[in-house]
Amino acid sequence: MAGSFFVTGTDTGIGKTFVSCLLLHAFAAQNKTVVGMKPIAAGQENGKWLDVELLRAASNINVPCEWMNPYALHAPIAPHIAARQEGVEIDLTRIYNVFHELKKSVECVVVEGVGGFLVPVNERQDTSDLAKLLALPVILVVGMRLGCISHALLTQQIIQHTGLRLVGWVANCIDPGALVLDDNIAALRQRLDCPLLGVVPFVSEPDVQTLSQFIDVSKIL
Repeated sequence: MAGSFFVTGTDTGIGKTFVSCLLLHAFAAQNKTVVGMKPIAAGQENGKWLDVELLRAASNINVPCEWMNPYALHAPIAPHIAARQEGVEIDLTRIYNVFHELKKSVECVVVEGVGGFLVPVNERQDTSDLAKLLALPVILVVGMRLGCISHALLTQQIIQHTGLRLVGWVANCIDPGALVLDDNIAALRQRLDCPLLGVVPFVSEPDVQTLSQFIDVSKIL
């Protein structure tokens, strides 16, 4: 059994959904049944939440939409603010219960967080509280751009502080003009206390099934 994982990132907009889709395809290539879960999605376009749609397309079984995405918020802003504007209270217990329903159906659930690891989800809790409640090993997506080294190391510290296991990281090359990319990756490989699962190159029109070959999930199976 592949197990399940919590995917977080060094910031918002650095490719958590994209890498989560790559992971789903990589696990599926190992003949695993897989599904993506986006517990909290903030920001919709034309009545659809793109992150959820991409995770659904990368999954190889169908599950109810409310299981993949218990909380769908309209505004593309911090989830606790979006929820407050809509009169919604994000209840982590609900997410926990839905996650365990998903686990009954598949071998691997890839749970994508919202924003960075400490983004508030309600007035009392943040994304780290969700990760702790689910008690999943964590995969860190590092958007390779200026400032990413400090962001990655700070995120590692807080993940370890919560008592969760950081089991791997992915270098997602989001900036085609990034300077000293190889040096930055080398610095992170030296300093992050987990294996590098893959370096995903920048592609203007990415194909997730093809790019999933850059992810080595054998290191976390």
